[in-house]
Amino acid sequence: MRKQETALVIHGGAGFICDQEIYRVSLGVVLSSGKERLLAGDSALDVVEHCVKMLEDDPVFNAGRGSVLNDKGRVEMDAAIMDGKDMSAGAVAAVSNIRNPVCLARKVMADGRHILLIGEGAMEFAEASGVAMENDEYFITDARVQQWEATVKNGGIALDHSEVSRERKLGTVGAVALDSMGNVAATTSTGGLVNKKFGRVGDSPIIGAGIFADNGTCAVSCTGIGEHILRISLAKMVSDYMLIGGCSLKEAARETIEYFRRRIGGDGGFIAVGNDGEIAFEHTTPQMIYGYADRFGEVGIFDRN
Repeated sequence: MRKQETALVIHGGAGFICDQEIYRVSLGVVLSSGKERLLAGDSALDVVEHCVKMLEDDPVFNAGRGSVLNDKGRVEMDAAIMDGKDMSAGAVAAVSNIRNPVCLARKVMADGRHILLIGEGAMEFAEASGVAMENDEYFITDARVQQWEATVKNGGIALDHSEVSRERKLGTVGAVALDSMGNVAATTSTGGLVNKKFGRVGDSPIIGAGIFADNGTCAVSCTGIGEHILRISLAKMVSDYMLIGGCSLKEAARETIEYFRRRIGGDGGFIAVGNDGEIAFEHTTPQMIYGYADRFGEVGIFDRN
């Protein structure tokens, strides 16, 4: 099969971010590693898992080790992964003590019997699958405890960083890629909302909402207020504009974000890569932090306004 150009886009969340340099440096390291693996011939699926695993290991992001705390003062995480080649997918929600939720989602996909596992059942599957586990202390950082205590004091919930810290970042990490064989893939991972209650699950583990991948169109990973993204199936809307509307990826991305803004006043955004290597990134929030290595060899890391 003919070799094709590759492309990779990663993100670390959207919103208003005060200390941007912390995120930019980390994204640069992850992007460089992912790009190297793509150029070496690794699959898009392996590369997006690798990139998000690195982001989960970095405590500055609201995913994996850096996840925010729920109303019990514990970490509860969601993640999903999807392969555009056959549209297989795996996802987990409300899991704790999993070092890399994206790896557990990949195992759910490989197992093939189900797509989404939650709570206790997902944890039973994790134990049987042998994924890396960590104790509570690994996840609970001083910064997250302070953030949680401030949110509890105010009697509410918050999106990633509390207003007390003057930093409002809608916390999800994600990656999309096109590999040298023409396959696309996407993944997302998140710790959700600060002080979240009632077993809340957002868009990140929901196929078609927070994530979507189809070799016939594109791969998409979303970030923002999950309740907004869920209401219009944001990720799949990008693909639908391409498949049904005949739009290019950039046209589809613009149409999708405009509908998201106009119809429900949605807060959030997404990254995307097309099956031809075109890339796109759109958001309604003040900023979105992302990095890309495109099909032309250009590499960029931005906190886009």
